[in-house]
Amino acid sequence: MVAWTTAADIQTETERLWRQGQLLAALLRSTLATDTPLQCTESLPAAATRAASITFPYRLRLRAPRPSELGTSFEEARTWVQTLERASRQHTGIGFEIEWQEVNTRALGRNRLPSALILPSLMDALALIGRQADAARFLDCAHASLARWPELADWIIRRSLMLLEHASEWPQILDVVSWIVANPRPGLYARQIDVAGVDTKFIERRKALLGEILDILLPAEAIDRTAAGAQRFESRYGLATKPVTIRFRLLDPAFTISGLTDLTVPVGEFANLDVGATRIFIVENEVTFLSFPQMPRSLLIFGGGYSIDRLEMVRWLAARVIRYWGDIDTHGFAILDRLRALFPGTRSLLMDRATLLAHRAHWSVEAAPQTGELDRLNAEERALYDDLRRDRLGSGVRLEQERLRFGYARSTILSEGES
Repeated sequence: MVAWTTAADIQTETERLWRQGQLLAALLRSTLATDTPLQCTESLPAAATRAASITFPYRLRLRAPRPSELGTSFEEARTWVQTLERASRQHTGIGFEIEWQEVNTRALGRNRLPSALILPSLMDALALIGRQADAARFLDCAHASLARWPELADWIIRRSLMLLEHASEWPQILDVVSWIVANPRPGLYARQIDVAGVDTKFIERRKALLGEILDILLPAEAIDRTAAGAQRFESRYGLATKPVTIRFRLLDPAFTISGLTDLTVPVGEFANLDVGATRIFIVENEVTFLSFPQMPRSLLIFGGGYSIDRLEMVRWLAARVIRYWGDIDTHGFAILDRLRALFPGTRSLLMDRATLLAHRAHWSVEAAPQTGELDRLNAEERALYDDLRRDRLGSGVRLEQERLRFGYARSTILSEGES
């Protein structure tokens, strides 16, 4: 079939303008260009008429029959013209208009063909795709925003579809923004923002949107620009965050706290808790943590992988003997290296070549090894790390700590307790 423009093509092109945000942007831009701001009570047709002078009439793409095609496809072309005309504004009252030209051929004489397709106004464009109600909601939200903060105009034009997506909750979003602007860097939890209809989850699910607006409205000193991304929303705008915690076990019954041996506390409290343990063990697996044997004058920390950095503020650890037991793989050695940056005297436990070779049947594959240089490993550790990162023992060899035979691990741990 000949690929001439159809009414469906015109609707698709107009929908594309909508999805790109151009129609809503044109609508708002026109209201900002007038001497008298558009009132939210003004009808959408009146608003659309204002917008027409800026971006409309809009010329649509047209693929029409060439004069040479009339001789071979005359009936098909005549049907196409009739169908397109019936869908036009001249017949339906809304939508696109057709501009005409007369074509004269020797065989067929004079015939009238479309020469251009025009959207005469923004209202016609919106009506063609059934978006009048959406546009009205957008205007209400946009002008409610600009009534408070005119400096949001450019953002609303750029992010018109995002605003519309959140139209049903826009009053609450504006109230949250107003609260934070009035109370910059409050040091409170999101739960403590006292706005009707807003709870912690409301803010949690809209961090990216709120962040875009706050970056425009807040003064520079109220924004920590080193804290980027939705995950660091609280740090960026000075809200309180959940405290980082440490889970630990007191391995010596003499150190129990009101009979408790397995505790999780904020890292700041752990930094002030010195029970007198002289030996500190750090492990990465929870079952290993739970099955670790009791030992005199000892304390066990559940490491947490690369979040080991949270131990930095626990300065009393620097005066203790620390033994780190991680997986025998490249990331295990990387975590050991990072821990030694905090506490240079840290010793590895059950991360040696003999342990690896004794458990060959329990090896697994490390999917994404790390290959960088680790300057804080000792000679034996570095040699094993090099063999692992360069696949000298096999492709992606790793031995997870929970795969060690329990008796083997227990005897090694107890011998450490005797030293």
